[in-house]
Amino acid sequence: MTDDDLPPERLASIFAHFVQQVAYSAAAQTSPLLDKIRAHLGTDPAELPVTLEQIDTFEHPNLQLAIDAYLGQDGHSADLFGVSMDNKRFMAVGLSELVIRDGGVYRPPLLEGPVDYVNYHLAGDEILACVQFGLYLVRAGDARLVTLVTGPSEMGDPRRQKLRLEVLAAQPDDAVAFIADIRRLMDQVNVYRGHAITLSAGMHIGPGPQTLVQFQAVPQIGRDDVVLPHGLLEQIERQTINFSRHADQLLKSGRSLKRGVLLFGLPGTGKTLTLMYLIGRMPERTTLLTTGSGMGLIQTVAAMARQLAPSMVVLEDVDLVAQERTTPGFGARPVLFELLNEMDGLRDDQDVIFVLTTNRPDILEPALAARPGRIDLAVELPLPDADGRKRLLDLYSRGLTLDGVDIPALIGRTEGATPAYIKELLRKAALHALEEGGAGTALRQSNIDAALEEMAQGGRLAERILGFRPEPAGGPAQQVPHAPPSSTMPGIATGFPAQIVIKRDK
Repeated sequence: MTDDDLPPERLASIFAHFVQQVAYSAAAQTSPLLDKIRAHLGTDPAELPVTLEQIDTFEHPNLQLAIDAYLGQDGHSADLFGVSMDNKRFMAVGLSELVIRDGGVYRPPLLEGPVDYVNYHLAGDEILACVQFGLYLVRAGDARLVTLVTGPSEMGDPRRQKLRLEVLAAQPDDAVAFIADIRRLMDQVNVYRGHAITLSAGMHIGPGPQTLVQFQAVPQIGRDDVVLPHGLLEQIERQTINFSRHADQLLKSGRSLKRGVLLFGLPGTGKTLTLMYLIGRMPERTTLLTTGSGMGLIQTVAAMARQLAPSMVVLEDVDLVAQERTTPGFGARPVLFELLNEMDGLRDDQDVIFVLTTNRPDILEPALAARPGRIDLAVELPLPDADGRKRLLDLYSRGLTLDGVDIPALIGRTEGATPAYIKELLRKAALHALEEGGAGTALRQSNIDAALEEMAQGGRLAERILGFRPEPAGGPAQQVPHAPPSSTMPGIATGFPAQIVIKRDK
């Protein structure tokens, strides 16, 4: 009888025996790593609950430093293992799936492999290698824990956007205590504290964006480099730098520490330069710089500001996105209203400064006037007057000589110019001097005239782009009337009405 002549019942019996032999063969496999976990815990890990803590991806360096600090404490130690698995960073693999891989049927053995790391670039060009997929066998006194650290799914699984810290312990309460200790240490070792950072939306995965954080090198701006009308810089300093010096005393007297500042004015009048000066004068304060798409992360920005206080949140050109929605979908709110809500949510003892800049205060005025007290100081940075232009010429001509230049005439010819325009004028004049064969440091009147003529080419558009008699984005019809430097803008209330109308009965 050949195999072709076997009855179906016999073929089924042979196949069942084959499957049974395969199962026996698989069961014979062992998992040395799982044996180590069992010995470490003193029990079967498959019978223990797993506690999960999800962490924002930008907190990965803080998590790594916190784990290192925890293991560096007396009586604490750990063995770190990698895991050998196909597609482990793409699949939704958790600790509960790993501890049942005993080599049984359909359960391939848990195999040891290399630990996966990812590099994070920190301040000062420092690089920190963080565990991306690794298994810690932790000893903390008498407590025995197993901790799995996994990064977000590289497949783009919307359920796995965050960093995952999974813990199981012989005593489940030890897992809860471990996570609490790690969270506390993350706050203590936070790599972002005391630095200037930017937040932006990363690649969109599923319902929401991941958040990317980058360190920013802020140029050191001296006080003499900030040319503003008399008394204006002192007013800004009082609400920011000086306020911070007296924060403890103000808090003891029942004063709130949260505050908002609005800097408004035409393009090129020095709003960004003023901000850079403030950041440099408060090096102990964490600064969160937010522009463009990063303004859609207002909740994340505000949460970090509270966590890292004393801090300062900077939102430049907020008018550009004031009416945009924070997130797509039903129920999303405009960025400006989300910002005001977050400012409302700050406790009085949280030392957080919100600084907003805009070229178009008319766009912001209705919302800010409807929520008085959110902005404590609103000041206009005007175009420089004659004295201001003289100071700017002195500032930007450092390293140059202007002996042959008619300074009073130049001050008159630059009426309506921004600081940015005057800076570029002197740079172009120096270039003309170099092209004439000079050293480029001694400017003549002809060099200034050539630079002025060059910057006037292209008509009104070129002048506006270079910062000469600029206009707000809405055009001349929407310009805000010039206000005295020391006044707040009408309507952007600091708690007082913009005007009082007295009605009389006829």
